[in-house]
Amino acid sequence: MRFMHTADWHIGKRLNSFDLLADQQAVFTEIRQIAQEEQVDAVVIAGDVYDRALANEESVHAVNEMIQTLNLTDGLPLLVISGNHDSPVRLGTGSPWFKATQYYLHTTLAQAIDEPIVLGDTQFFLLPFWQPFAARQYFGDEQLTTVPLAMTAIVQAMQAKFVPDKKHVLVAHFFAAGSSQTDSETTSRVGGLDAVPVDLLAPFDYVALGHLHSHQAPHEDKVRYSGSPLKFSASEAKDTKGVWIVDTTAGTIDWRPLTPPHDLQAITASFADLTKPDFLPPDQQQDYLAITLTDTEVIPNVMQILRSQYPHILEIQRAHGRDRTADTPALTVRRHLDPLTLAADFYTEMQESAPTERQKQWLAETWAEMGAEK
Repeated sequence: MRFMHTADWHIGKRLNSFDLLADQQAVFTEIRQIAQEEQVDAVVIAGDVYDRALANEESVHAVNEMIQTLNLTDGLPLLVISGNHDSPVRLGTGSPWFKATQYYLHTTLAQAIDEPIVLGDTQFFLLPFWQPFAARQYFGDEQLTTVPLAMTAIVQAMQAKFVPDKKHVLVAHFFAAGSSQTDSETTSRVGGLDAVPVDLLAPFDYVALGHLHSHQAPHEDKVRYSGSPLKFSASEAKDTKGVWIVDTTAGTIDWRPLTPPHDLQAITASFADLTKPDFLPPDQQQDYLAITLTDTEVIPNVMQILRSQYPHILEIQRAHGRDRTADTPALTVRRHLDPLTLAADFYTEMQESAPTERQKQWLAETWAEMGAEK
Protein backbone atom coordinates (compact mmCIF):
# COMPACT_ATOMS: atom_id res chain seq x y z
CA MET A 1 0.00 0.00 0.00
CA ARG A 2 1.46 3.33 -1.09
CA PHE A 3 -0.25 6.50 0.08
CA MET A 4 0.30 10.25 0.39
CA HIS A 5 0.05 11.89 3.80
CA THR A 6 -0.98 15.56 3.84
CA ALA A 7 -2.94 17.74 6.28
CA ASP A 8 -3.81 21.25 7.45
CA TRP A 9 -4.86 22.70 4.09
CA HIS A 10 -6.79 25.47 5.90
CA ILE A 11 -8.69 26.45 2.78
CA GLY A 12 -10.07 29.97 3.26
CA LYS A 13 -7.22 31.16 5.47
CA ARG A 14 -5.97 34.73 5.15
CA LEU A 15 -2.40 35.70 5.96
CA ASN A 16 -2.90 39.05 7.69
CA SER A 17 -4.87 40.88 4.98
CA PHE A 18 -3.83 38.64 2.09
CA ASP A 19 -6.14 36.05 0.55
CA LEU A 20 -4.26 32.75 0.14
CA LEU A 21 -6.77 30.92 -2.05
CA ALA A 22 -4.82 31.33 -5.29
CA ASP A 23 -1.66 30.04 -3.58
CA GLN A 24 -3.61 27.15 -2.06
CA GLN A 25 -5.00 26.16 -5.44
CA ALA A 26 -1.52 26.31 -6.96
CA VAL A 27 0.00 24.13 -4.27
CA PHE A 28 -2.92 21.69 -4.63
CA THR A 29 -1.91 21.29 -8.28
CA GLU A 30 1.56 20.30 -7.01
CA ILE A 31 0.05 17.82 -4.55
CA ARG A 32 -1.94 16.24 -7.36
CA GLN A 33 1.13 16.05 -9.59
CA ILE A 34 3.17 14.35 -6.85
CA ALA A 35 0.35 11.84 -6.28
CA GLN A 36 0.42 10.98 -9.98
CA GLU A 37 4.22 10.81 -10.22
CA GLU A 38 4.48 8.63 -7.12
CA GLN A 39 1.59 6.43 -8.29
CA VAL A 40 0.03 6.42 -4.85
CA ASP A 41 -2.89 4.12 -4.07
CA ALA A 42 -4.64 6.66 -1.81
CA VAL A 43 -4.40 10.14 -0.31
CA VAL A 44 -4.66 10.81 3.45
CA ILE A 45 -5.79 14.28 4.60
CA ALA A 46 -5.33 14.42 8.38
CA GLY A 47 -7.73 17.22 9.30
CA ASP A 48 -8.19 20.99 9.05
CA VAL A 49 -9.40 20.89 5.48
CA TYR A 50 -10.96 24.33 6.11
CA ASP A 51 -9.61 27.21 8.13
CA ARG A 52 -13.00 28.04 9.67
CA ALA A 53 -15.95 26.00 10.85
CA LEU A 54 -18.23 28.35 8.89
CA ALA A 55 -16.33 28.37 5.62
CA ASN A 56 -17.35 30.91 2.99
CA GLU A 57 -18.82 29.86 -0.35
CA GLU A 58 -15.58 30.40 -2.25
CA SER A 59 -13.72 28.07 0.12
CA VAL A 60 -16.40 25.39 -0.10
CA HIS A 61 -16.33 25.56 -3.88
CA ALA A 62 -12.52 25.24 -3.87
CA VAL A 63 -12.54 22.21 -1.55
CA ASN A 64 -15.29 20.54 -3.58
CA GLU A 65 -13.21 20.94 -6.74
CA MET A 66 -10.08 19.58 -5.07
CA ILE A 67 -11.85 16.53 -3.65
CA GLN A 68 -13.61 15.82 -6.94
CA THR A 69 -10.35 16.12 -8.85
CA LEU A 70 -8.51 13.62 -6.67
CA ASN A 71 -11.38 11.22 -6.08
CA LEU A 72 -13.50 11.32 -9.25
CA THR A 73 -11.13 12.53 -11.97
CA ASP A 74 -7.98 10.76 -10.76
CA GLY A 75 -9.82 7.83 -9.16
CA LEU A 76 -7.87 7.96 -5.90
CA PRO A 77 -9.32 6.69 -2.63
CA LEU A 78 -9.38 9.48 -0.03
CA LEU A 79 -9.01 9.00 3.72
CA VAL A 80 -10.06 12.24 5.42
CA ILE A 81 -10.81 13.35 8.98
CA SER A 82 -12.09 16.59 10.49
CA GLY A 83 -9.69 18.78 12.45
CA ASN A 84 -10.24 21.35 15.18
CA HIS A 85 -10.81 24.07 12.55
CA ASP A 86 -13.44 22.06 10.68
CA SER A 87 -17.11 21.74 11.49
CA PRO A 88 -17.62 17.96 11.77
CA VAL A 89 -21.31 18.25 10.89
CA ARG A 90 -20.79 20.46 7.85
CA LEU A 91 -17.69 18.65 6.59
CA GLY A 92 -19.33 15.27 7.10
CA THR A 93 -22.53 16.05 5.19
CA GLY A 94 -22.95 13.37 2.53
CA SER A 95 -20.22 11.11 3.91
CA PRO A 96 -22.41 7.93 4.00
CA TRP A 97 -22.68 7.82 0.22
CA PHE A 98 -19.18 9.14 -0.47
CA LYS A 99 -17.92 5.62 0.27
CA ALA A 100 -19.29 4.53 -3.10
CA THR A 101 -16.30 6.29 -4.69
CA GLN A 102 -13.88 5.34 -1.88
CA TYR A 103 -14.01 8.77 -0.30
CA TYR A 104 -13.82 7.84 3.38
CA LEU A 105 -14.60 10.83 5.60
CA HIS A 106 -14.79 10.31 9.36
CA THR A 107 -15.90 13.07 11.71
CA THR A 108 -16.83 11.14 14.89
CA LEU A 109 -14.97 9.03 17.43
CA ALA A 110 -17.43 6.16 16.92
CA GLN A 111 -16.56 5.98 13.20
CA ALA A 112 -12.86 5.89 14.03
CA ILE A 113 -13.27 2.79 16.20
CA ASP A 114 -16.20 1.00 14.62
CA GLU A 115 -15.44 1.57 10.92
CA PRO A 116 -11.79 0.86 10.08
CA ILE A 117 -11.01 1.06 6.36
CA VAL A 118 -9.06 -1.67 4.58
CA LEU A 119 -7.20 -0.78 1.40
CA GLY A 120 -4.66 -3.21 -0.01
CA ASP A 121 -2.44 -4.57 2.74
CA THR A 122 -3.34 -1.77 5.18
CA GLN A 123 -6.08 -1.15 7.74
CA PHE A 124 -6.73 2.55 8.41
CA PHE A 125 -8.29 4.01 11.56
CA LEU A 126 -9.53 7.55 10.91
CA LEU A 127 -9.60 9.47 14.21
CA PRO A 128 -10.92 13.05 13.89
CA PHE A 129 -10.20 15.82 16.38
CA TRP A 130 -11.92 14.94 19.66
CA GLN A 131 -12.22 15.91 23.31
CA PRO A 132 -12.31 13.59 26.37
CA PHE A 133 -16.08 13.97 26.80
CA ALA A 134 -16.56 12.15 23.47
CA ALA A 135 -14.57 9.20 24.82
CA ARG A 136 -16.59 9.23 28.06
CA GLN A 137 -19.79 9.06 26.03
CA TYR A 138 -18.57 6.34 23.69
CA PHE A 139 -17.15 4.06 26.39
CA GLY A 140 -19.65 5.00 29.11
CA ASP A 141 -16.73 5.62 31.45
CA GLU A 142 -16.70 8.83 33.50
CA GLN A 143 -13.10 8.13 34.57
CA LEU A 144 -11.75 9.13 31.14
CA THR A 145 -11.14 12.72 32.17
CA THR A 146 -7.86 13.40 30.35
CA VAL A 147 -6.60 12.91 26.82
CA PRO A 148 -3.96 10.30 27.80
CA LEU A 149 -6.54 8.21 29.68
CA ALA A 150 -9.05 8.47 26.85
CA MET A 151 -6.42 7.75 24.20
CA THR A 152 -5.37 4.60 26.04
CA ALA A 153 -8.95 3.32 25.84
CA ILE A 154 -9.27 4.35 22.18
CA VAL A 155 -6.07 2.56 21.13
CA GLN A 156 -7.09 -0.57 23.01
CA ALA A 157 -10.47 -0.56 21.27
CA MET A 158 -8.78 -0.14 17.90
CA GLN A 159 -6.33 -2.95 18.62
CA ALA A 160 -9.30 -5.24 19.22
CA LYS A 161 -10.30 -4.51 15.59
CA PHE A 162 -6.85 -5.20 14.12
CA VAL A 163 -6.81 -7.60 11.18
CA PRO A 164 -3.73 -9.75 11.91
CA ASP A 165 -2.31 -9.96 8.37
CA LYS A 166 -2.61 -6.21 7.68
CA LYS A 167 -0.48 -3.17 8.40
CA HIS A 168 -2.20 -0.73 10.75
CA VAL A 169 -2.25 3.04 10.18
CA LEU A 170 -3.77 5.67 12.46
CA VAL A 171 -4.86 8.97 10.89
CA ALA A 172 -5.41 11.56 13.63
CA HIS A 173 -5.45 15.25 14.51
CA PHE A 174 -3.92 16.08 17.87
CA PHE A 175 -0.87 17.36 19.71
CA ALA A 176 1.72 14.62 20.24
CA ALA A 177 3.80 14.94 23.41
CA GLY A 178 7.29 16.21 22.65
CA SER A 179 6.27 18.16 19.55
CA SER A 180 6.99 21.84 18.98
CA GLN A 181 4.46 24.41 17.74
CA THR A 182 4.49 27.44 15.46
CA ASP A 183 2.61 30.73 15.83
CA SER A 184 -0.07 29.90 13.26
CA GLU A 185 -1.45 26.89 15.13
CA THR A 186 -4.53 26.99 17.33
CA THR A 187 -4.38 24.84 20.43
CA SER A 188 -6.94 24.01 23.09
CA ARG A 189 -4.41 22.77 25.61
CA VAL A 190 -5.21 23.31 29.26
CA GLY A 191 -2.33 22.39 31.51
CA GLY A 192 -0.90 20.20 28.75
CA LEU A 193 -3.71 17.69 29.11
CA ASP A 194 -4.38 17.42 25.41
CA ALA A 195 -0.91 16.06 24.58
CA VAL A 196 -1.03 12.42 23.50
CA PRO A 197 1.97 10.42 24.78
CA VAL A 198 3.80 9.02 21.76
CA ASP A 199 4.34 5.63 23.40
CA LEU A 200 0.56 5.03 23.30
CA LEU A 201 0.82 4.96 19.51
CA ALA A 202 3.33 2.08 19.40
CA PRO A 203 0.81 -0.56 18.16
CA PHE A 204 0.48 1.23 14.80
CA ASP A 205 2.84 0.77 11.87
CA TYR A 206 2.45 4.43 10.96
CA VAL A 207 0.63 7.42 12.48
CA ALA A 208 -0.37 10.16 10.00
CA LEU A 209 -0.93 13.31 12.03
CA GLY A 210 -2.41 16.72 11.40
CA HIS A 211 -2.68 19.79 13.68
CA LEU A 212 0.90 21.07 13.83
CA HIS A 213 2.17 22.94 10.79
CA SER A 214 5.76 21.70 10.71
CA HIS A 215 6.62 18.23 9.42
CA GLN A 216 9.56 18.19 11.84
CA ALA A 217 7.39 18.66 14.94
CA PRO A 218 7.93 15.17 16.46
CA HIS A 219 11.09 13.11 16.19
CA GLU A 220 9.59 9.66 15.86
CA ASP A 221 10.10 7.32 12.90
CA LYS A 222 6.52 6.10 12.73
CA VAL A 223 4.68 9.14 14.11
CA ARG A 224 4.75 12.09 11.73
CA TYR A 225 3.05 15.37 10.91
CA SER A 226 2.87 16.34 7.28
CA GLY A 227 2.66 20.01 8.23
CA SER A 228 0.69 22.55 6.23
CA PRO A 229 1.27 22.89 2.47
CA LEU A 230 1.87 26.65 2.87
CA LYS A 231 3.65 28.79 5.44
CA PHE A 232 1.11 30.52 7.66
CA SER A 233 3.32 32.59 10.00
CA ALA A 234 6.77 34.14 10.27
CA SER A 235 7.76 31.38 12.70
CA GLU A 236 7.51 28.95 9.76
CA ALA A 237 9.78 30.98 7.47
CA LYS A 238 12.60 28.42 7.59
CA ASP A 239 10.32 25.40 7.22
CA THR A 240 10.19 23.23 4.13
CA LYS A 241 6.63 22.39 3.14
CA GLY A 242 5.66 19.14 1.48
CA VAL A 243 3.98 15.74 1.80
CA TRP A 244 4.98 12.29 2.96
CA ILE A 245 4.87 9.27 0.65
CA VAL A 246 4.37 6.16 2.80
CA ASP A 247 4.81 2.62 1.48
CA THR A 248 3.56 0.12 4.03
CA THR A 249 4.72 -2.85 1.93
CA ALA A 250 8.29 -1.66 1.48
CA GLY A 251 8.36 0.04 4.89
CA THR A 252 9.58 3.36 3.48
CA ILE A 253 8.64 6.97 4.31
CA ASP A 254 9.83 9.61 1.85
CA TRP A 255 9.51 13.41 1.86
CA ARG A 256 8.38 15.30 -1.24
CA PRO A 257 8.78 19.12 -1.02
CA LEU A 258 6.27 21.65 -2.33
CA THR A 259 7.13 24.97 -3.96
CA PRO A 260 4.32 27.53 -3.54
CA PRO A 261 4.07 30.55 -5.87
CA HIS A 262 5.00 32.91 -3.01
CA ASP A 263 7.45 32.00 -0.27
CA LEU A 264 7.34 33.53 3.23
CA GLN A 265 10.58 35.12 4.41
CA ALA A 266 11.68 36.71 7.67
CA ILE A 267 14.14 39.52 6.89
CA THR A 268 16.24 41.72 9.18
CA ALA A 269 17.73 44.77 7.45
CA SER A 270 17.98 48.54 7.46
CA PHE A 271 15.55 50.77 5.63
CA ALA A 272 18.36 51.94 3.34
CA ASP A 273 19.20 48.38 2.33
CA LEU A 274 15.58 47.37 1.85
CA THR A 275 14.95 50.24 -0.54
CA LYS A 276 17.81 49.23 -2.81
CA PRO A 277 16.29 47.92 -6.08
CA ASP A 278 18.39 44.74 -6.00
CA PHE A 279 18.16 43.93 -2.28
CA LEU A 280 15.99 40.94 -3.20
CA PRO A 281 15.77 39.28 -6.62
CA PRO A 282 12.65 40.36 -8.56
CA ASP A 283 10.82 37.06 -8.00
CA GLN A 284 11.41 37.21 -4.22
CA GLN A 285 10.07 40.77 -4.00
CA GLN A 286 6.63 39.19 -4.41
CA ASP A 287 7.10 36.89 -1.40
CA TYR A 288 5.30 37.36 1.91
CA LEU A 289 7.74 39.26 4.12
CA ALA A 290 8.02 39.66 7.87
CA ILE A 291 10.48 42.54 8.18
CA THR A 292 12.56 43.52 11.21
CA LEU A 293 14.09 46.99 10.81
CA THR A 294 17.49 47.65 12.35
CA ASP A 295 16.91 51.45 12.24
CA THR A 296 16.07 53.30 15.45
CA GLU A 297 14.96 56.62 13.97
CA VAL A 298 11.38 57.39 13.02
CA ILE A 299 10.68 56.71 9.33
CA PRO A 300 7.46 58.40 8.15
CA ASN A 301 5.17 56.26 5.99
CA VAL A 302 7.57 53.33 6.18
CA MET A 303 4.92 50.75 5.32
CA GLN A 304 3.70 52.58 2.20
CA ILE A 305 7.24 53.15 0.96
CA LEU A 306 8.32 49.54 1.41
CA ARG A 307 5.09 48.13 0.04
CA SER A 308 5.66 49.99 -3.20
CA GLN A 309 8.60 47.61 -3.69
CA TYR A 310 7.39 44.60 -1.67
CA PRO A 311 3.59 44.35 -2.03
CA HIS A 312 3.16 41.37 0.32
CA ILE A 313 4.63 42.72 3.57
CA LEU A 314 2.99 41.00 6.53
CA GLU A 315 4.50 43.04 9.36
CA ILE A 316 7.28 45.46 10.24
CA GLN A 317 8.97 45.25 13.62
CA ARG A 318 11.93 47.04 15.18
CA ALA A 319 15.03 45.12 16.20
CA HIS A 320 16.17 47.79 18.70
CA GLY A 321 13.07 49.88 19.33
CA ARG A 322 12.83 53.50 18.25
CA ASP A 323 14.71 56.62 19.22
CA ARG A 324 12.04 58.69 20.99
CA THR A 325 14.00 61.94 21.00
CA ALA A 326 12.83 62.92 17.53
CA ASP A 327 9.24 61.82 17.99
CA THR A 328 6.17 63.96 17.44
CA PRO A 329 5.31 66.67 20.03
CA ALA A 330 3.96 65.67 23.38
CA LEU A 331 0.24 65.07 23.72
CA THR A 332 -0.13 68.18 25.86
CA VAL A 333 0.73 70.31 22.82
CA ARG A 334 -2.06 68.60 20.81
CA ARG A 335 -4.91 68.83 23.30
CA HIS A 336 -6.73 71.30 21.07
CA LEU A 337 -7.09 68.67 18.34
CA ASP A 338 -10.36 66.79 17.95
CA PRO A 339 -10.49 63.12 19.07
CA LEU A 340 -10.49 61.71 15.53
CA THR A 341 -7.34 63.62 14.61
CA LEU A 342 -5.66 62.59 17.86
CA ALA A 343 -6.56 58.94 17.17
CA ALA A 344 -5.21 59.18 13.62
CA ASP A 345 -1.99 60.77 14.90
CA PHE A 346 -1.59 58.06 17.52
CA TYR A 347 -2.12 55.34 14.88
CA THR A 348 0.47 56.96 12.60
CA GLU A 349 2.96 57.23 15.45
CA MET A 350 2.56 53.59 16.47
CA GLN A 351 2.37 52.05 12.99
CA GLU A 352 4.66 54.49 11.21
CA SER A 353 2.00 54.79 8.53
CA ALA A 354 -1.21 56.77 8.32
CA PRO A 355 -4.58 55.00 8.65
CA THR A 356 -6.35 54.22 5.41
CA GLU A 357 -9.53 56.02 4.40
CA ARG A 358 -11.52 52.93 5.30
CA GLN A 359 -9.93 52.82 8.76
CA LYS A 360 -10.71 56.51 9.24
CA GLN A 361 -14.32 55.76 8.31
CA TRP A 362 -14.53 52.94 10.86
CA LEU A 363 -13.07 55.26 13.50
CA ALA A 364 -15.59 57.98 12.70
CA GLU A 365 -18.51 55.51 12.77
CA THR A 366 -17.36 54.07 16.09
CA TRP A 367 -16.93 57.53 17.60
CA ALA A 368 -20.41 58.50 16.43
CA GLU A 369 -21.93 55.36 17.96
CA MET A 370 -20.18 56.10 21.27
CA GLY A 371 -21.61 59.59 21.25
CA ALA A 372 -25.10 58.31 20.48
CA GLU A 373 -24.99 55.94 23.47
CA LYS A 374 -24.34 58.76 25.97
